[in-house]
Amino acid sequence: MPVKFRKVLISDERYESAGVFDVNNDGVLDIVSGAYWYEGPDFTNWHKVGDLAPQGDYFDDFSTIAMDVNGDGWMDFVTGGWWGDTLRWRENPGETGKEWPEHIIAQTGNIESTRAWDVDGDGQLEIVPNTPGGPLVVYKLVTDAAGKGTGQFAAHTVYASPQGHGLGWGDINGDGRGDFVLPHGWLEAPEDIYDGEWVYHPEFSLGGASVPILVVDVNGDGMNDLIVGQGHGYGLDWWEQGRDADGNRTWTRHPIDPWNSQYHDMMWADIDGDGECELVTGKRYRAHQRSDPGDFDPVGIYYFKWTGESFVKQIIDWGPTRVGTGCGIHFALADLRGTGRLDVIAPGKDGLYVFYNEG
Repeated sequence: MPVKFRKVLISDERYESAGVFDVNNDGVLDIVSGAYWYEGPDFTNWHKVGDLAPQGDYFDDFSTIAMDVNGDGWMDFVTGGWWGDTLRWRENPGETGKEWPEHIIAQTGNIESTRAWDVDGDGQLEIVPNTPGGPLVVYKLVTDAAGKGTGQFAAHTVYASPQGHGLGWGDINGDGRGDFVLPHGWLEAPEDIYDGEWVYHPEFSLGGASVPILVVDVNGDGMNDLIVGQGHGYGLDWWEQGRDADGNRTWTRHPIDPWNSQYHDMMWADIDGDGECELVTGKRYRAHQRSDPGDFDPVGIYYFKWTGESFVKQIIDWGPTRVGTGCGIHFALADLRGTGRLDVIAPGKDGLYVFYNEG
């Protein structure tokens, strides 16, 4: 049976990114989005993080990645955006009501969005921004002898040419190391992640791809495939990895949902509790200030279930503006109530919502 969700408006603010973590160390998850954090478990009390200057239809805040950057036991977060040309972290002051100081990690150029993956396999997340016109750089948190963050990051460039719009990470060739996926090809990870050479394979063209591009074994054949949305156009597809008669790698495109646009963020997670992952994604409302294909179409959030042959679409929310809701550029999944079920935390220019998973 399809999962039922209960929709709750948290805030009318129009920030497009949200994260979920315990801000005040009370053992309860909170929501952080834009200039505010919302105190769990009911999220009705909100507190200022710090000012965010608007940039026309946007704010310069395209990710909310939880990380104790300075090792003080209070969770901070990493963000960045298109206009500030910087990757930044905001420092949790450890006191409710105080503003969170902002620190520059690096001058990066325009950031489409940022993700965190354990690139080097040491159990610690690295920060990887998608800078479409710039190189691919991995930012590793510098830790002390006790393994705590020092507030500093080391930058490692793995690809010096422009990335393009879209970024993913996962094991493409089955060697046990995570590779990077760009919209125009993939980068094969060397044994020495930071000092070795990443080999570029221009094997596909994914268009204006989502952030992230998902690397998952969709059909269970032992080879990881790609799931990619069109962030600023129509289309959601999976690309099947295969082999030709000579053993060369092939990629076959299969449509999932060609009829909806602006699939910009997505996750692969068990949303219905059956032990198998589903594709969770939706439309980014007004992604390009009403200039993208499909910008005036109804908006929605969905999960797509793999049947063994194809994906079946289930609706979490859908409808015209002010009826249906999108999921922004960086949404979140979390068990907010301790039910064992993943809820959907959906920010966007149409407001911040929680969709409680009722099973």
